[in-house]
Amino acid sequence: LGGAWLAAAANLGFAFAATDLASALPFRFLTGFALAGVYPVGMKLLAGWFRIGRGFAIGVLVGALTVGSALPYLFRGIGAVSGLDWHVVVASASVAAVAGGLLVAATVSAGPFDTRAPKFSLDVARRAFSERSVRLANLGYLGHMWELYAMWTWIPAFFAASFAAAGTSDPGIASFAAFAVVGAGGIGCVVAGRIADRVGRTALTMAAMGLSGSSALLIGFMFGAPPILTLLLGIVWGITVVADSAQFSVAVTELGPPGTAGSALALQTAAGFLLTGVTILIVGLLTQGGGTGWQAAFALLAIGPAVGIVAMGRLRRLPEATRMAAGRR
Repeated sequence: LGGAWLAAAANLGFAFAATDLASALPFRFLTGFALAGVYPVGMKLLAGWFRIGRGFAIGVLVGALTVGSALPYLFRGIGAVSGLDWHVVVASASVAAVAGGLLVAATVSAGPFDTRAPKFSLDVARRAFSERSVRLANLGYLGHMWELYAMWTWIPAFFAASFAAAGTSDPGIASFAAFAVVGAGGIGCVVAGRIADRVGRTALTMAAMGLSGSSALLIGFMFGAPPILTLLLGIVWGITVVADSAQFSVAVTELGPPGTAGSALALQTAAGFLLTGVTILIVGLLTQGGGTGWQAAFALLAIGPAVGIVAMGRLRRLPEATRMAAGRR
């Protein structure tokens, strides 16, 4: 609740108080800082309600996060079509965050399987990361994060440039396309969560990363192609790029020693989001070259899934992998 409301307030500050880059950065930093109190905490709370079907449950949570991440593109598209001032468009995200915080406060409590954990501690997190299985799960997660947020950040700009090269320059269309691509990932998370509980987390994550990495390699070559074809491949990428996200976090809760889940998830999430800053920056630098720049940038993102597949394959061969997904690895 506190994290959601602080993020909403910081976002409003960005919309109505920031006047240049120097004044905008503190508000954006505070927004990101506050969101760290939403995502890992939400995963831990939900994990406390499930032993069987935990992958599906957290998949639903990450699916909701994915749809929420797509909403700003919908708001921007509506703003572009209706001529709304950008301040109002940005503020609408704060309204959604406040509503979400109220909903959590009214309905959410700790579950019967919740393990009371100490406050965040590097020592506690280190205890979890002393397990080779946890380290491999986190390496898989980092490979996944190398790709995910850079894709989410730059896909609207790619669509705008690609559609313009194909003769369609309406900025609203690119925003709606980005909403469809990112939002489709919500469906992927839910379906993947159900599959992972049945066939195993390592099998699901390796398959998803194989598909998302292939999509990353291909979509740059769709620059300037008919928008509908580019959009269709984008939707495949949008579904697969995040479908496995929840499973890395679930794996940490299953593989780590009791009482370490909260600190381990917080450290996992922090490392992942720090890494995304690198790839977001690199993609922005590479895309200055137009179509060939997009090809290079998205091909670079495919490195992450490749590393993740290797990590999860090694995890699958460990005896302790049977702790995951009721023995299905």
